[in-house]
Amino acid sequence: MESFIRRHKKVLLHIAFWCMYASFFIYQISYRKGEEEPNYIRIFSDFGSHMILMLGISYLNYFFFLPRLLKSKNFLRYVLEFIPVFCVLAYLVVVAKRYILVDYFPSRILDSPRFAVNVIIGTLFLVVFVGLLKFVEDWFELEAKKRALENENLTSELRFLKAQINPHFLFNTLNNLYYLAYTKSPNTTEVISKLSQMMRYMLDDSNHSTVSLSKEIEYMQNYISLEKLRLGKDIPIRFEVQGDTDGVRIVPLLLITFLENAFKHGISNSSPDSWIEVDIQLKDHWCYYKVANSKIPESGKTVKEKSGIGLLNVKRRLDLSYPGKYELNVADEPDRYSVDLKLNLE
Repeated sequence: MESFIRRHKKVLLHIAFWCMYASFFIYQISYRKGEEEPNYIRIFSDFGSHMILMLGISYLNYFFFLPRLLKSKNFLRYVLEFIPVFCVLAYLVVVAKRYILVDYFPSRILDSPRFAVNVIIGTLFLVVFVGLLKFVEDWFELEAKKRALENENLTSELRFLKAQINPHFLFNTLNNLYYLAYTKSPNTTEVISKLSQMMRYMLDDSNHSTVSLSKEIEYMQNYISLEKLRLGKDIPIRFEVQGDTDGVRIVPLLLITFLENAFKHGISNSSPDSWIEVDIQLKDHWCYYKVANSKIPESGKTVKEKSGIGLLNVKRRLDLSYPGKYELNVADEPDRYSVDLKLNLE
């Protein structure tokens, strides 16, 4: 039913208007002074002819003159073309009404200028009102197209932002995989399996607008596992999830950027005090996500710039996907760096 209304809303709008107008008009002409009972012959002849003439004049303007105006944007031309036609048709309406009502009203009323003016003004009101419907419909169509274009642009921008996820991890993992295969390490098959799961998630699941939070968490856990293999030493990495993730959905590849930054700038084989802590807590449709890491000396300005680009990327994705539904706080302290994200997933 909703689909039918959506497809035929223009027609239904016009039908509703004319039904209301017809009800008002037939009520207006149903009774006149001196008549004990309604004269149905007069009513139906007046009503039928009036509605046919009003529909004809209104939709002549709606389908012919107004589209020419909207195309040319020349209002003076529209007035010069439409006014003469309207005057002729309005005069014909007056003549038709006088002919139909001659047996029911005194000639002094039908032939009076007041009668002609009332008929012409009523006709003009209908033509203008139906014409306004045309402008309102076109405006709503234009707004719908603008919204569709904005949504398309936002979707394209989101895809572009997801495509900007730093590929350094993939290249590092492939290099490590090559080394493991070359040394015939027993961890080779594990790395291939985890990398395969991650690639499947990135290529397939991440194309959807939202994914299961449990899949996003699994992706992050695989990422941590592969990074541990790359580092080749025991570094304190804590990853905790609290709350029920069943049925919870999130925009894909949103949380991984903070985790990538933690490994890029908080972990080093040459720094024995490196550490990372990741906490995800779910409570009442809210996701509380915190990533904290130690700070190591940065090699140069380029690293800071890349980190800043990644943070701007994820902020833009949050603005597009969760407008007004998130809080992001970043703390850059001398010995640690932390990110707190509060996200409404309802």
